[in-house]
Amino acid sequence: MSVRVLHVQENLLASNDVVAARNRRRFDQAGLLAVNLIASPGAGKTSLITATLRALAGWASVAVIEGDIAGSVDAERAQAAGAAAAVQINTGGGCHLEAHMVERALDGLDLAALNLVFIENVGNLVCPNHWVLGEHLKVCVASTAEGHDKPAKYPEVFAQSDAVVLNKIDLLELTGFERGVFYSDLRALNRRAPVFELSCRTGQGLAIWLDWLLKHFAPEARVGQSSAAGAGQPG
Repeated sequence: MSVRVLHVQENLLASNDVVAARNRRRFDQAGLLAVNLIASPGAGKTSLITATLRALAGWASVAVIEGDIAGSVDAERAQAAGAAAAVQINTGGGCHLEAHMVERALDGLDLAALNLVFIENVGNLVCPNHWVLGEHLKVCVASTAEGHDKPAKYPEVFAQSDAVVLNKIDLLELTGFERGVFYSDLRALNRRAPVFELSCRTGQGLAIWLDWLLKHFAPEARVGQSSAAGAGQPG
């Protein structure tokens, strides 16, 4: 009697990839940039989004898709910070967003009116990395308060990210965070991704992050951007 093995995870991921490709086509047709933010809980994904929204206020139209197990606090924060639209996805216990969830969220957005969509994934450094959503860029957010060992403990997400944000840099001296260890472990996995050391609380380093982001969705508008972004007045 033969045994039949069902590779359920592979089938699920293949189906997800089909929907992700559809999402990507919608982003491309609308001419907007989609950024998937992945981090552990408390690293500062929402704080990064709200700081970016305030800096781009009156200049770029930004929507936010929020992924959480429950609640709508982060979507409300994004809306209050100036998001053109904020869509909350509650996974009901799921540890990551999937492409079909994002597809349904896109149905409620006027994509043609947007420049940028942030997809804030569920707080987790493992599961979200396995599920593409159709994004153009994957950004991992870490923080000094979490410790310097995250690249060593969660290598896959750091290896596959297009950029890394090291948040809460203003707390560096209080946390025992060893910058050298963090960078050594990170660069062993990923030598190409830029790292943005910043503080969403104080605004330190935010201008460089904004400048990089603008290169991806509005390169023609970058003249003088770094100095303006530092003042919260992109232009």
